[in-house]
Amino acid sequence: MTAEQQVPEYNNVPGNNYDKYGSRNPIVRSLMRGFFGSFDRMIGDIQVRTAYEAGCGEGQLSLHMLRAGLQLRCSDLEPSMAAVAEQRIRSAGFTAQVDVRDLYMLKPDETDADVLVCCEVLEHLPAPDLAVDQLARLARQWLIASVPREPIWRLLNMARGRYLAEFGNTPGHLQHWSTAGFLRLLERRFEIEDVATPLPWTMVRCKVRLPRPAAV
Repeated sequence: MTAEQQVPEYNNVPGNNYDKYGSRNPIVRSLMRGFFGSFDRMIGDIQVRTAYEAGCGEGQLSLHMLRAGLQLRCSDLEPSMAAVAEQRIRSAGFTAQVDVRDLYMLKPDETDADVLVCCEVLEHLPAPDLAVDQLARLARQWLIASVPREPIWRLLNMARGRYLAEFGNTPGHLQHWSTAGFLRLLERRFEIEDVATPLPWTMVRCKVRLPRPAAV
């Protein structure tokens, strides 16, 4: 952060507690296959070896990357989530450094990897523009990011009878983007390389406009 940029003050709002990754619901499992399929294609197209995941949550995507053979470091703002991620990774027989870190406070030497991953995070942040600026500082070259695709996300919530009083908005979602809106957010600092829309998400692989050198 530069001197003139203030780290936003906020109380972290817990997100959706529904375990979409571990659900036995066949519809949810189909949606998650679409999510992981799009992610695998984006990773495979750039043939990276190392990844850093900012905002790893319970570690399901982290574990997916480890199973794909990537070397990984990750972090989450919530100590409880980081602890769950670390336990899940260890129980699966893998090793990865999992830290408790605020995205806005991360430094490039902590996130040095072939690809920076930030999935299902930006919708929870009160200052997404500052977060994208920070991601551009942290990324060595590539960023893969995803967010819920609106208004489809809320419509699907309402279709299953959830969060009706909030018009389908999942608790903790402070930001809402269509695919076009999410691309506009990223394009200030990144060149868009690939866009996928696995229902109900927007996923983007992009390249930082001024890549930083790898850490020595």
